[in-house]
Amino acid sequence: MLADNNKTKRPVMALMGEFSAGKSTLANMLLGEGRSPVKVTATQLPPVWFSLGDGDAYAVDLQGEHTPVTMDDLETVSVADTSHIRIFLQSEILEIMDIIDMPGNSDPNMSPEVWQRALHHADGVIWCTHATQAWRQSEAAVWDDLPPELQENSLLLLTRFDKILNDSDRARVLRRVNAETDGLFRGVYPVSLTQAMNAGDDFDAWKASGAEEFTQALLEIALGAGTEAESANEPIPLHPNAPAPSEPAVMPRRVAVQSDEVTTNRPDRDFRRPVA
Repeated sequence: MLADNNKTKRPVMALMGEFSAGKSTLANMLLGEGRSPVKVTATQLPPVWFSLGDGDAYAVDLQGEHTPVTMDDLETVSVADTSHIRIFLQSEILEIMDIIDMPGNSDPNMSPEVWQRALHHADGVIWCTHATQAWRQSEAAVWDDLPPELQENSLLLLTRFDKILNDSDRARVLRRVNAETDGLFRGVYPVSLTQAMNAGDDFDAWKASGAEEFTQALLEIALGAGTEAESANEPIPLHPNAPAPSEPAVMPRRVAVQSDEVTTNRPDRDFRRPVA
């Protein structure tokens, strides 16, 4: 990974997608609302790599050299000359995996090289696509260029799924996306990230948002990659109000649609805990 002896034993998941697809909201949900120090839009920054720790942030240039940065200095980091920014946080998700927040790949003012420089660090991708415009040809073209081994550990997230107001339209979107992405992702997950973040301690609301299935799938990828948590045999954290699992959780593979009703596998476990 990095040549600076700050390597991680945890798998690295990259957050990707086109501009305004929900990546920033996803990052806040995963890291814990308000925990991300990044206050500027993704188009103003190179990839931002979040790791567990208390160290000072720094920028890594194209030669691998480091320059310390403060959160107030992020906007001054040169996109053209920087591989990525490394930021250390205390966050439960970062005990399981590292996260790289990529800039939107559709920005006409940013060369694809900006996010391609950091992509080789990733073990998998969470690709965000807006449910009402899901899986555009421009997204498919970018995905086709990614290594197959990366795709095998990647999830497609249909964000803002609550904007599709009836079950018939939701089923139609899922049928189309599942057909067009067959074999390209480990799973397809519709979700309302804002509903998930507003769920608080309400497990039923959290599950209804679609976040339960998605976070369980993400956790399964991380544990399958051999995280420190797995090697230490640590238990998978539960939502505080989740029912006790009666059997081992099953990895949800792909959303299934029957008639106009949307059905999914519903594992009982996920890593989420409410933010204090």
